[in-house]
Amino acid sequence: MSNEEITYQKKDLPAVISKIGMGLLIIGIVLGVIAFFSDHTRASFNYLVAFTFMISIGVGSLFLVALEYAAGAVWSVPIRRVVEFFAATIPFLAILVIPLLFNMHDLFHWSHAEAVAEDKILQGKAPYLNVQFFIIRVFVLIGLWTLFYIFFVRNSKKQDETKDQKLTKKNIRLSVIFIPVFAITITISAVDWLMSVEPHWFSTIFGVYFFSGTVIAALAAATLATVLLKENEYLHPKITNDHLFSLGALLFAFVNFWAYIAFSQFLLIWYADLPEETFWFLSRWEGSWLIYSIIFILNNIKF
Repeated sequence: MSNEEITYQKKDLPAVISKIGMGLLIIGIVLGVIAFFSDHTRASFNYLVAFTFMISIGVGSLFLVALEYAAGAVWSVPIRRVVEFFAATIPFLAILVIPLLFNMHDLFHWSHAEAVAEDKILQGKAPYLNVQFFIIRVFVLIGLWTLFYIFFVRNSKKQDETKDQKLTKKNIRLSVIFIPVFAITITISAVDWLMSVEPHWFSTIFGVYFFSGTVIAALAAATLATVLLKENEYLHPKITNDHLFSLGALLFAFVNFWAYIAFSQFLLIWYADLPEETFWFLSRWEGSWLIYSIIFILNNIKF
């Protein structure tokens, strides 16, 4: 046994962190309620963005756990608990989604029966884009994510107690099942919550685009948390800079993948120059959208 293992003492997070977290939660709820009362429609759209971000962090983290098991990535085992912590947001999605379901008419043009009756395109999409089927999909997806999360974490924590290597094999088999389920469900989420906001617009690569952003968000959150925990000596000394390098390399790879998908979508739409596709980009170069579009571009340029 090394000196590091002998001298290492588990260090608990200070209680003040829980108090700060609870305080921020209360402030966020209060500000959210005020926002809904001051500008209901805008608050609904802002909440939609926040909700899809929570999907990215939670479900993306669960994907990273599954990817680790399926790939046999031993280097990431010491930081598995950090990633599982972020995946713990998944069960709360069933509660967080409720405000959106009560504001669907503000968010989705296709949810208005009178609009569908006058629009042939919406009529063609009505078998899929209708309120009842939409709500069913929402809870089926959240239910699937929650079940996989429970199974993964239960086996992982049980293995800490029993040291039974068969539990690793169980999670590997679960991972092989979860990864295609994740690919399908995250695509459905992207189409339902984001692409259907513009029901006349479509992109066959949008699901992959959202997937890449999802993994980036989860990886960035896990990397930041790992760095902060290590700097403040909350992680085992055997977690070295090599682990941080591996996280950074993986994040760099997915950033490039995201950029490739984003540019591919833009290039194909620009090249085809079809009115039913180009209006999505054109509308984002008008009004206040123009400012944000320029900021996004400059933010992603590395000088």
